[in-house]
Amino acid sequence: MDLSRNRIPTHVQSIHLIAACGTGMGALACMLKDLGYALTGSDQHVYPPISTFLQQKGVSLNQGYSAENLGYRPDLVVVGNAVSKDNPEVVAMHQMELCYCSMPQAVNAFAGAGKQVIMVAGTHGKTTTSAVIAWLLESAGLDISFFIGGILANFNSNYRLGRGDYLVVEGDEYDTAYFDKGPKFRHYDPLITILTSIEFDHADIFKDLEHIKSAFANFIMGLDPESMLYAYQHDVNVQAVARVAACGVHRYGFEAPGWVARSVAVTPPWTLFDVYQSDDFLGRFRSPLPGEHNLANVLAAIAVAKQLQIPADKIQAGLSGFRGVKRRQEIRGIRNEIVVIDDFAHHPTAVQKTIQAIRGYYPRQRLVAVFEPRTNTSMRNVFQEVYTQAFDDADLICIREPALLKKIPPGQQFSSKRLVAELNQRGCQAIYFENTDEIIDYLAGEAKPGDVILVMSNGGFDNIHERLLEAI
Repeated sequence: MDLSRNRIPTHVQSIHLIAACGTGMGALACMLKDLGYALTGSDQHVYPPISTFLQQKGVSLNQGYSAENLGYRPDLVVVGNAVSKDNPEVVAMHQMELCYCSMPQAVNAFAGAGKQVIMVAGTHGKTTTSAVIAWLLESAGLDISFFIGGILANFNSNYRLGRGDYLVVEGDEYDTAYFDKGPKFRHYDPLITILTSIEFDHADIFKDLEHIKSAFANFIMGLDPESMLYAYQHDVNVQAVARVAACGVHRYGFEAPGWVARSVAVTPPWTLFDVYQSDDFLGRFRSPLPGEHNLANVLAAIAVAKQLQIPADKIQAGLSGFRGVKRRQEIRGIRNEIVVIDDFAHHPTAVQKTIQAIRGYYPRQRLVAVFEPRTNTSMRNVFQEVYTQAFDDADLICIREPALLKKIPPGQQFSSKRLVAELNQRGCQAIYFENTDEIIDYLAGEAKPGDVILVMSNGGFDNIHERLLEAI
């Protein structure tokens, strides 16, 4: 593969994005437009709301991929990781010898130029931790930039271009592009790195847990010795990887030494806790985010803010004003005293922790967990057994047949029917559904005032949230 044109030219005025309508690529398009570049884009699935949003930004979008879309010879082509080397625009790009780069290369070059990077990496918690850090820094007046995989309610955006010194990004372990199969986080040189967790995931590109650990370890070994790593102390894989770091390492969690949260009290809508740096008391804080996993995410953000010399009282005020991230335990609506919550959880650990968190905030209500296996990993049988342990804190469990199951080889496919059978054998009340319409029809008749319906999927789930609110 000829990588000689995989570079960003010194002088760029026009940019074309292949696969422009993904969450990250769409945010990048808006960011580049705000920087003043002339933009075009294409995607196989151009539809609202992302298409409308990009067009309102002045991005010219093409439906489908065609060599003609590159006919004007843009100065740079940004290639999303959703396309392969056989994509007609990719083929044309090489034939025309155009310069090209990946999404993280573009983010680092255009948004990160002259800024110090704060990066959150790990299997779980990247979006929430990044969002809290971004808000704490912004509310303290640092005028930060960020590029995050979720819509921050405080900004109503997943990106921001500030004039300050810092760029907050998620460090994604997924592969970069067809021409670069390494993790996206390799393209950043962070001043501060947070490592939240390491578990097996992305079964379509990683062979096993050791393969994932090696990817993280290689990255951690390459961190600048003058940088700082914050590592979650209760994850054995994180601690194993942190030991190879040449930079300074701080640990955070619920046991000394390091950054510690103590005296935790759950008083909805707040989680109250004391923060210590080793034996030094920083203060008592309140977080609007439920669950122990979110408390750890918040603690990491507090530690980073304190390293950047933000006073404790400003951190406290900022955290109290944090309004969350869309699709992360987001209350989508309340009808007839029935609460419908949306969450991105799909990995069994995330499913379990999310259910536990919602149970902690609604201890007396009936909790209905609705789950759609949709990722390349969750549609595989690698977690078939593990999922049976993830739903224990739910009172009623609705499991959908994966809509995209045919993408997975027959011998590797996840079985929703088997999961439901095994959940019932364990004493849970679980029901199998072939499609989303069946779930909505069932819950329209089953849901009662006081119920909490927690919907978990990394996709749109056929707009189940709004349709449920209408049906109940």
